[in-house]
Amino acid sequence: MKTLKLQCCLLAAFWLMLLTSLAQAQTYTDLYDLTQATGSVPGTPNLLAQGQDGQLYSTMPSSFPGDGTTVVAPPTGGIVTVTHYFQGTDGFSPMSGLTLGMDGNLYGTTYIHSGSAYGEVFEVSPAGTVTVLYSFANGTDGAYPWAPPIQASDGNLYGVTQGSIPVAYKIAMPTATFSVLANLPGASIAPLIAATDGNFYGTTLTGGKFNDGTVFQLTKKGVLKDVYDFGTASSTDGVTPDGPVMQGADGKLYGTTYWGGANGVGTVYSLTTAGVYKSLHSFNGTDGSHSSAGLVQGSDNFLYGVTVAGGGLGDGAFFKINTTGTTYSVLHNFDGKPSGGSPGATPVLHTNGIIYGWNAVGPKEGCLYSMNVGLQPFASLVVLTSGKVGTTVGIIGQGFSSASGVKFGTGTGTFTVVSDTYMTAAPAAGATTGKVTVVIPSGNLVSRQTFKVTPTITKFSPTSGTVGTSVVITGMSLSQTSAVKFGTVAATFTVNSNTQVTTTVPTGAVTGKISVTTPGGTAMTATNFTVN
Repeated sequence: MKTLKLQCCLLAAFWLMLLTSLAQAQTYTDLYDLTQATGSVPGTPNLLAQGQDGQLYSTMPSSFPGDGTTVVAPPTGGIVTVTHYFQGTDGFSPMSGLTLGMDGNLYGTTYIHSGSAYGEVFEVSPAGTVTVLYSFANGTDGAYPWAPPIQASDGNLYGVTQGSIPVAYKIAMPTATFSVLANLPGASIAPLIAATDGNFYGTTLTGGKFNDGTVFQLTKKGVLKDVYDFGTASSTDGVTPDGPVMQGADGKLYGTTYWGGANGVGTVYSLTTAGVYKSLHSFNGTDGSHSSAGLVQGSDNFLYGVTVAGGGLGDGAFFKINTTGTTYSVLHNFDGKPSGGSPGATPVLHTNGIIYGWNAVGPKEGCLYSMNVGLQPFASLVVLTSGKVGTTVGIIGQGFSSASGVKFGTGTGTFTVVSDTYMTAAPAAGATTGKVTVVIPSGNLVSRQTFKVTPTITKFSPTSGTVGTSVVITGMSLSQTSAVKFGTVAATFTVNSNTQVTTTVPTGAVTGKISVTTPGGTAMTATNFTVN
């Protein structure tokens, strides 16, 4: 009997600890209630950006005074501070939210601008100094941008519009020179993403084969490719993708649709960059309906997102789903006025492991919320995710003041701590393509992104020879070599060290350049190898 009682007590204690752990791991908090003075009623996409100081930056589309604001908020809760009131001459109705640039400034758009009335692209400093980079004319340049631009590895800004002629555009920095890259198949209100294949991906609300929206691919040179058309005959794949796609750890794209699916109220989907589509989940109302937001992926590899409506209380749901769609659960039912609801904004995963987002409805006029689901803290690379040895990259996170080292893949890097939440680092000789690790006493922080260390070739010897000749290639970051070619002909090779590869002139080779390929990219000799 005593044994049975002990077993029951142990079992009860186990379940109590488990339930306590689950409760702690799924904590929703209304951090701050918005008013007209701070700016209010955040909508779509209204991105939150983590700054170099660890604070959260965004925009509000409506305010009094002014015509919208830029704001900053501490991730721990507290006061949302207005850094800038738009006055019309510098734009108004910023629907975009903000994205972070390499220099610590942030970028966004306003829907309208009093000078041209068709919107603008702007830069704003963390302190709130706004610089208008371009004002749209509603001609071939597009109009009425909702989404913020993103900065790419070349330092330029790339974005989309949703006017009568929807376009993808480029703003060359630092001169702020505007150019149209491509005409889009339909209006877009979602920011582009820079994928690991070097291309941009985005969504349109309309257009495509069925005029129900698309996912498209865009190169930096403006080559546009339709990856997927929403709206099959039954619309079970979903229609009207309001939100952006995100690229998962597996390389696939993930997103949501506002309408369609098996129940007509939206879906969660996956899509390969080659266009293979899968509907992961159809919302049914009680588990959420109508998502206009993008998704984030946690350290547990699950996807997290929100719906504007539905759920147990009718004001939206915060959900979790795996990448195959076999597991879906609602972690929080938004309640509207009491503590926030109708979340149309894409949430952001802070490097502290907590998810943050905006609610359009709240106790006052919307609110900032956090959702702690027990994810691991991490480090995040700012824009740059590839480069040669010595290339400096910015890293945001926390706890950097106690950092003792940085690793690129399995090799080392140099680093400079700027603050507890921001550092710069560069791959050193021996660095390899892989995750970036910041070594700190409280637990190493690992980047979600892979940094590709680009190989270089400095010389080769001999410079000519017959088929079968042994050639020594000297350079940097060659330890991960996966292929060597003479022109287009593959050659056998041996990796001697991180700085040397020995190869043999293959049968069929002709005079031309030698290339070395690694996971970090391909390097080519500056001059030809002459095949005798």
